Amino acid sequence: MFRLQTHLLLLVAACSWAAPAISAEPTENDYYRITTFELPEGEVIEACGFQRMPDGKLAVCSRRGDIFMVSDPLAEKVSAAQVSVYARGLHEPLSLAERDGWLYAVQRPEVTRMKDTDGDGLADVFETHADGWGISGDYHEYAFGSKFDANGDMVLTLCLTGSFTSKVPFRGWAMKVTSDGETLPMTSGVRSPGGIGTDLHGNIFYTDNQGPWNGTCGLKLLRQGKFVGHPGGFQWYDSAPSMGPRPTEPESGSRMHVEVKKIPELIPPVIMFPYDKLGKSASGIACDTTEGKFGPFPGQLFVGDQTQSRIMRVYLEEVDGVWQGACFPFRSGFGSGNVGVEMDASGALFVGGTNRGWGSVGRHPFAVERLDWTGKVPFEIKEMRLTDDGFELEFTKPVDRQSAAAVDSYKMSTYTYQYRSEYGSPEVDATEPTITGVSVSDDTMRVRLSVDGLQLGHVHELHADGVKNSEGNRLLHRVGYYTLNRMRGSAE
Repeated sequence: MFRLQTHLLLLVAACSWAAPAISAEPTENDYYRITTFELPEGEVIEACGFQRMPDGKLAVCSRRGDIFMVSDPLAEKVSAAQVSVYARGLHEPLSLAERDGWLYAVQRPEVTRMKDTDGDGLADVFETHADGWGISGDYHEYAFGSKFDANGDMVLTLCLTGSFTSKVPFRGWAMKVTSDGETLPMTSGVRSPGGIGTDLHGNIFYTDNQGPWNGTCGLKLLRQGKFVGHPGGFQWYDSAPSMGPRPTEPESGSRMHVEVKKIPELIPPVIMFPYDKLGKSASGIACDTTEGKFGPFPGQLFVGDQTQSRIMRVYLEEVDGVWQGACFPFRSGFGSGNVGVEMDASGALFVGGTNRGWGSVGRHPFAVERLDWTGKVPFEIKEMRLTDDGFELEFTKPVDRQSAAAVDSYKMSTYTYQYRSEYGSPEVDATEPTITGVSVSDDTMRVRLSVDGLQLGHVHELHADGVKNSEGNRLLHRVGYYTLNRMRGSAE
């Protein structure tokens, strides 16, 4: 019996020596770590907006009507003792901004500025900064606001009444609020915004959600005098003479790129987030302005999704005056439904969430979290840009030339969505372009794909499952989605 046990032990030891354990593939957590803030017992903090204050504290607004201050928000562990009440009783504040020592909150009926003048930690002065739009009392009349620009102006997006109609003035519009509080009509066609932010160049984008005249969730560009898709608030052109005549009514059941040719004011979605594949309720927007403190994606946008409790990554480019680009998976696993996102100068991304009764992949009803780069560089498609005959991919690490040069390492499909008055749209007009050639740059950081069958107005879904880096590892995320609004060199 003893001899048999000895033989078995020797056999196990030999097998262990001959076949060392295979290390697991890297995960998102190896590169970006989530820190969940401990919150005071009894407080419901459905965090939808953030603002770093001059004293270093982090202001957090909850849709329940409260604003809190978090001291030392970059601490390795944030305890409940670091969270204190700053203001209560607001009407669903969803965005925060700071200017000249005042904290500004965008509520449903107004932009309010507040200040703590006696130093006790509680705001004691509240003033109306702007209120030039209507409110009916409908539960869905959300209002999101941008940060201030260099002139002291901000932009608001006002959700439609019930997210379907416009019962009161300028619901379904973006409005400019000047530094002195004047409210001016800016852009029509908004449906159900989930967040607003700017890129490095000062362009203002917002997220709109799937529904009537929105086949899927989108990232949209706001420009003065333009129209972004939903005609439900057209009647307010009569109260906005500076906007010019109301645009032509779009044809329900058409395609966005077809209607853009007929309606000069219409701006197509810059990014169409493929529904369910990458997001179902697009929300907050943050631009990486930290020049590398947040990792290898400086200048790109990071967009939240409430339903899937994730952050998506967006690369944008302007082609012949038209904005478009690619979106990629980035980080999942947050505690609740992500709404507010804020890039900090330190390189931290603050993320706030609520399931609001809608539900979310994150199981908690609310959360305040922070996302930090670990310093390790993931192997990713950094950029996906359009060329004259296909796409150029730039990677975060050198690729293995053999795998990256193989045509069968890639697969592409395209589709779009109906532009219609009904709620949402299935994927339609599907095609399968042919990748006819692949070339790898001398430094092995870029790959050019020659593609036969690019489709205007379509999402181009690219899978790069076969690509490896010089270390033999596959991509952390192997799919990207490019929204093609304008072909290079097109005169249209």
